Amino acid sequence: MRLLFPAALLLASAAAFALVPAEALAQPVVATPPAAESLPFVASEAKAVVTALAARLERDYLLPSAGKAYAARLRGKLEAGGYARFASPQAFAQAVTADLQAVHPDTHLCLLPPAVNKEGERQSMAVYPTTSTIIAKGWLAPGTAYVGFSAFFGNEATLTELAAFLRQVRGARTLVIDIRKHRGGEFPEMNMLLAQLFGKETALLDMDTRESVYLRNNGASEEGPNLRRIDAPSGIVRQRHFAVPAADASLVDTKVYLLTSGKSASAAEHLALALKRTHRAALVGETTRGAGNYGSLADLGFGYSILVPDGRTYDPDTNRGWEGTGVAPDVAVPAGDALAKALDLAGVKVDAASALASLTAVRTSAR
Repeated sequence: MRLLFPAALLLASAAAFALVPAEALAQPVVATPPAAESLPFVASEAKAVVTALAARLERDYLLPSAGKAYAARLRGKLEAGGYARFASPQAFAQAVTADLQAVHPDTHLCLLPPAVNKEGERQSMAVYPTTSTIIAKGWLAPGTAYVGFSAFFGNEATLTELAAFLRQVRGARTLVIDIRKHRGGEFPEMNMLLAQLFGKETALLDMDTRESVYLRNNGASEEGPNLRRIDAPSGIVRQRHFAVPAADASLVDTKVYLLTSGKSASAAEHLALALKRTHRAALVGETTRGAGNYGSLADLGFGYSILVPDGRTYDPDTNRGWEGTGVAPDVAVPAGDALAKALDLAGVKVDAASALASLTAVRTSAR
């Protein structure tokens, strides 16, 4: 399964989640407690983790030359004793991450230290929560609907809540989609939204994956109406993401505003570029995070894990993605002013802060 989350943003507690599938994009957010400070650093574990990581990067990283360079850096430092002593697993993970980023920057590439679950057992920090990732939803004003997300996990709770929301706001004149706190995820929620926004089948973005990874992970199982394989150069599998209208699509003529911030990442950026490229929404806010590569989660043993990017998503018209650069808004304003600006552009006369606060209060009280 391909995942879309910048690993550096995975370090969050379950409480924060009041917060690439069937078809997936890019990477799991942490639903467990932060890495346990009580765990000791063990040199033999570090050696095994670095050895496994070097092999995985060399085999799977989307740019083979960078994968070899990562592996050489890790193996060289390991041989020189550079990973033998650290104050904690966290310090070790930070050092490895810094070494990788020094070789070739990649927003998703970050070694995650182990966590400890409620039973006191060591486990990976990268797990999906099962709670809904809709932060708030409802009517900001008559005819003006709003929905905000923290991630797309494709879990039942979020999909059920989103489906109910879309039924509730059928025929809305204006829809505000808020991804300012969105850290990434998968395709299901995105495809559900897109199915209501488009009146005809529409090509969105292309995704290039290393063929060896695609075959090993049975990538064909992810394909369907929304994700289809198309011609590509040797060694690459290229898939095109489509918006496929629902039979009851009810927001085809709705004005759509997408709110962005510098923290909007990965799958959130996929949605942003898809809507911008097709001119289906106006992006209001800040340039997004710049986490443009997707990949597969690697379990390195002893609770350590990492997302290994093995593909990139991009605009097929320009061949440009957003790794390291982000997706620029159509209307640039500070993230905190984005909702007010979007409502102003839509001609909606309502106090943005008060309207959103009322939705958030309802959401909080319902939990």
